[in-house]
Amino acid sequence: MRTDDHIASTVPATATAPEPVTASAAEADVRRYYELVDAGDVPGLVGLFTPDATYHRPGYEPFAGHEGLTRFYSADRVIRSGRHTLTKVVAEGTDIAVHGEFNGELHDGTTVGLRFADFFQLSPDGRFGRRDTFFFAPLV
Repeated sequence: MRTDDHIASTVPATATAPEPVTASAAEADVRRYYELVDAGDVPGLVGLFTPDATYHRPGYEPFAGHEGLTRFYSADRVIRSGRHTLTKVVAEGTDIAVHGEFNGELHDGTTVGLRFADFFQLSPDGRFGRRDTFFFAPLV
């Protein structure tokens, strides 16, 4: 549970809307997300998303909600292990853009190194409501 979720649950129902998430808090959550992915902490990383979040990734149908995200990270993801290195994180309003590199190993033993870009949209409660991933790969 995020700290602000606990605080929100203890505020009376007559309280005003939550304060917008700051760019630094959003950036910290995105960096934490990649740490959790690299550590294989599926429940932890899924908890950063809203229950109705969607994840769009090339080669897959969109993953919907906590169930879809859990299935992807627990069973569908072709990556066995690896490490993300973030080279740029830009947060503005409810949007966060990430550029980075991933180096790791697939389940078939193949090593992989690639560049990626991710775009996250924050929900009003500060969790991720949507993620879109793009890979730098020679297709055309």
